[in-house]
Amino acid sequence: MPDTSSAHPGRREVLDRFQQAMLDKSADHLADLYAVDAVHEFPFLSPGMPARYEGREEIRAGYRAAWGASPVQPREIREVGVHESTDPEVITVEQVVTGTVATTGKSFSIPGLLVIRVRSGRIVHVRDYMDGLGVAHAMDRLDAVVAGLGDRG
Repeated sequence: MPDTSSAHPGRREVLDRFQQAMLDKSADHLADLYAVDAVHEFPFLSPGMPARYEGREEIRAGYRAAWGASPVQPREIREVGVHESTDPEVITVEQVVTGTVATTGKSFSIPGLLVIRVRSGRIVHVRDYMDGLGVAHAMDRLDAVVAGLGDRG
């Protein structure tokens, strides 16, 4: 059961703020949710994204660069399921992000799963299972990404 006596936001409130920052494409609002030494990992291949960001400022800079270069305009995050763990710090969300690609007007629907650990009201760790190939497909970059996979060694 969550600790409601704390002045810190709980894991559900942090998730809500996380999703709003994603919809707003606000790297500052997103990064401000993280602890100084937080880690954000991308375990699945996500073209154009590193395997992980280490620290709040790397998260801020990474998302600022990624979102600044992306024509993707998210419109909605639909939660398929939210699972509050028996671990009071962990929340998992299955979600689908929908929106449009500004340069083409093409609609997209990208599934993903986030496992978020919140401690003292701050995100300390995220495992972000994003469909990176789905994002590349939505932006008509799938052929280039697939062609580049041979260069990964």
